[in-house]
Amino acid sequence: MSKKVVVTGGAGFIGSHMVDLLLSKNYKVYVIDNLTGGHKKNLKHHHNNSKLKFKKLDICNLKPNNKIFKNAAYVFHFAGMGDIVPSIENPDKYMKVNVQGTINVLEASRHANVRKFIYAASASCYGITKNQSTKEDSKISTEHPYALSKYLGETAVFHWNKVYGLPVNSIRIFNAYGPRVRTTGAYGAVIGVFFKQKIKNKPLTIVGDGKQSRDFVHVEDVVKAFLLAAKTKLSGRVYNVGTGKPQSVNHLVSLIGGRTISIPDRPGEPRKSFANISRIKKELKWCPTIKFDDGLRAMLKEIYKWKDAPLWTPKKIKK
Repeated sequence: MSKKVVVTGGAGFIGSHMVDLLLSKNYKVYVIDNLTGGHKKNLKHHHNNSKLKFKKLDICNLKPNNKIFKNAAYVFHFAGMGDIVPSIENPDKYMKVNVQGTINVLEASRHANVRKFIYAASASCYGITKNQSTKEDSKISTEHPYALSKYLGETAVFHWNKVYGLPVNSIRIFNAYGPRVRTTGAYGAVIGVFFKQKIKNKPLTIVGDGKQSRDFVHVEDVVKAFLLAAKTKLSGRVYNVGTGKPQSVNHLVSLIGGRTISIPDRPGEPRKSFANISRIKKELKWCPTIKFDDGLRAMLKEIYKWKDAPLWTPKKIKK
């Protein structure tokens, strides 16, 4: 089997960790990224690795016969636009990138007869969930254009599987965190926003009362799930990736420390969100390995070199 793979959005947060894992497994990795959300610095530690190829390219301009996809075994599709509030302000951009862009990648994958297409979906498709774990067959309720665009992208993925026979699987990511998490924008992932505020000695902005909870899953665990979803013989499956153990925003704040201020609740966000991961545990033998407190403290130590952070780091992925 070909050891060539394509990673769209491979210079981004999760995508760059996917590249790390694939290179450690001796794959030849082709990264496509337009560098609007990703950064080349996320891949700089591989600059001497001949197995990594980078192409600056917008998926909205991707043609079906793109040569990058030729002879690729797997395509990992992470490229896309995130954040809730900006999607409400500019829904057309999100539809263009997250839906049409995904279709462009699907078409390039189909024409290249790739072995498996793995889609980075979002748990935001579940909307305002009740205080219980969310299964893959739970009701879909998109509350904002970002969630809608990601779900429409996933719908397209399964349509290409049904109509064209393209082997696919989809991973609905809950709240990924870890090194290289994005800190740009006022509406980014909460951990990245808090770190940015802490470094600049600004108060941490707590949305509402801070009692809302999220299922934070370490990025190293996330990318392992993607590789398993690619290598499995199963196709046409959707998997939740989280820990099943939600953490409150207030607990996160207590670990980071510092001053806080409260801001109003944001539209379309659930009070509690956490994954039921029984399906991926059973079918792919995947389970999270990094505890939240350990993963967060490791970030404080490794990224920001805080003296009071404990001497702990997540286990490195073995080659």
